[in-house]
Amino acid sequence: MMKILAVCGNGLGTSFMLSLNVNKVLKDLNIDGECKNMDLASAKTESADYYIGSPEIMEQLEDGNKKVIPVVNMVSQNEIAEKVKKHILEAE
Repeated sequence: MMKILAVCGNGLGTSFMLSLNVNKVLKDLNIDGECKNMDLASAKTESADYYIGSPEIMEQLEDGNKKVIPVVNMVSQNEIAEKVKKHILEAE
């Protein structure tokens, strides 16, 4: 099962909402994965297949090894699905 972390500054509101939307998209696309929410500091040391969040947060998280998915509109199912398809399905 794929592990995805939805990341925001504090790991509360934004990342929680994003994780719910990502889990719905994963289910709709029949991707065997789970998304959990986390704050930026914890995500820097947490291992995951993909990290998803705002472009600003993803820039801070990117270290050359982490696979990051920047999302501008956290509530847009269309944008989330488009980014998940591009970064996960098309990358395989």
